[in-house]
Amino acid sequence: MRLDKFLCESTDLTRSLAKTALNRGEITVNGEVVKRSTHVVGDADVVEWQGERLSLIGLRYIMLNKPPGYECTNKSSQYPMVMELLDVDKRERLHTVGRLDVDTTGLLLITDDGQWTHRVISPRHRCDKVYLATLAEPVSPDAIEIFARGMRLEGEDKPTLPAELEIVDPHTARLTIQEGKYHQVKRMFGALGNRVVTLHRERIGAVALDPDLEPGESRYLTEAEVAELGGIQG
Repeated sequence: MRLDKFLCESTDLTRSLAKTALNRGEITVNGEVVKRSTHVVGDADVVEWQGERLSLIGLRYIMLNKPPGYECTNKSSQYPMVMELLDVDKRERLHTVGRLDVDTTGLLLITDDGQWTHRVISPRHRCDKVYLATLAEPVSPDAIEIFARGMRLEGEDKPTLPAELEIVDPHTARLTIQEGKYHQVKRMFGALGNRVVTLHRERIGAVALDPDLEPGESRYLTEAEVAELGGIQG
């Protein structure tokens, strides 16, 4: 990797500021001052800026317990953004793995690994997303079979993939889907004449929301959790 790119990846320096730091002799590689931006940095090289050792951030995989009232976007809107809940460097590089509605709570994955995101959210990879919904009206037992067959939602060309519905109590249901259509869970229940009052995502694939995380708290995924989701096969 070029030295100027390494500096931008490991610090808050822009390309022009990195060039300035190099020209001033503030950067050393293995103890020697290097001023060439094109200098190639190897894995074993020690890069320092004014005596502080630098290291690449690398790819990140984060689990957030999303509270209500936050939007899954990187653009400013009328609601605060979920990224504001994270205390990490170079937050602007991160994106959410799919989205949760402003009023939906629970498990939200955040990363800067685009290929990993695709494997998780693509319907082709059949990754389960499990939601716990409370409903305005009692859940009809007929909904179990209707959801299992798949249903055509208004404005959609294709029916939903088969979904698994578990009725927890008359007004509470656990729904497992493998897609992420716009407002899908709410629209599915709405098509049956019911209304979702609260919606909470409990699990994505084999990774469940950490019960130790309070709303708004986050942690990095373990290597095993990253591998479990990244290894989903279509």
